[in-house]
Amino acid sequence: MTPILQVVDLCHTYGEGTPFCHDALQNISFSIEEGEFVGIIGHTGSGKSTLIQHLNCLAKPSSGQILFRGEDVWKDKAFTRDVRFRVGLVFQYPEYQLFEETVYDDIAFGPKNMGLSKEEIDRRVRRAAGFVGIPEENLQKSPFDLSGGQKRRAAIAGVIAMEPQVLILDEPTAGLDPAGGEKILQNIRAYQKALNATVIMVSHSMEEVAACADRLIVLNEGAVAMMGTPHEVFSHAQELEKIGLDVPQVTRVFLRLRQLGMDVDPAVYNIKDAVSALMKYRGVNADA
Repeated sequence: MTPILQVVDLCHTYGEGTPFCHDALQNISFSIEEGEFVGIIGHTGSGKSTLIQHLNCLAKPSSGQILFRGEDVWKDKAFTRDVRFRVGLVFQYPEYQLFEETVYDDIAFGPKNMGLSKEEIDRRVRRAAGFVGIPEENLQKSPFDLSGGQKRRAAIAGVIAMEPQVLILDEPTAGLDPAGGEKILQNIRAYQKALNATVIMVSHSMEEVAACADRLIVLNEGAVAMMGTPHEVFSHAQELEKIGLDVPQVTRVFLRLRQLGMDVDPAVYNIKDAVSALMKYRGVNADA
């Protein structure tokens, strides 16, 4: 089966031909399957934001290709426009882009630009609001009367209302308290499950990507430094630290236990696996 997204030898250079020339992305290649949840991590300036702008056709490659279901996203203007609806991008702090008079109108903005019927727009607005936990009575409120977390959910609903096959989120929980951040992640997982959507999430939180992602892509200096499941990636804790990244706290604990002589897996990255690993170490059946 053809991957929903393919990145082929992608390069992007800012300021080409000027003294300020900078290679932001260098020969990046990977594929993403339909329904997959992929986390993108990397230090500040590693190329994460530039990469996701390419996936949504907001930036054009200096060389290389982005393929959507096997077709070059830049093959013609009509296809490029179509891909921008099929691959939805939620920027960091999206609530700053709210501008309509009501929450309903803000969520409806994208579907209206798709040329959908009034009935279909209404269906999508209400469904998207349901996904992100916006009550019916809030739809006619001004978005500026909402709390910070509610504004974030409204902004995400505006992208979800276009029902993209690929949903890309840049630091979706940034600035939120832990409870609000976890609620946003639950909303995203609900959308993914309901539509079998592909989700790509950029995050600085190793705990978040460890909990959510099927696979991680690690960027460093505009190139792919590592790729694999969370277990595979977090088993390279020293390499991650060398490029300015951390590991989940539970992984750090197990690394220390390993250093102290305990025969435990140092790449444990969530509480459930931590409990199982400790019970196994003590000779207790975790399923008992």
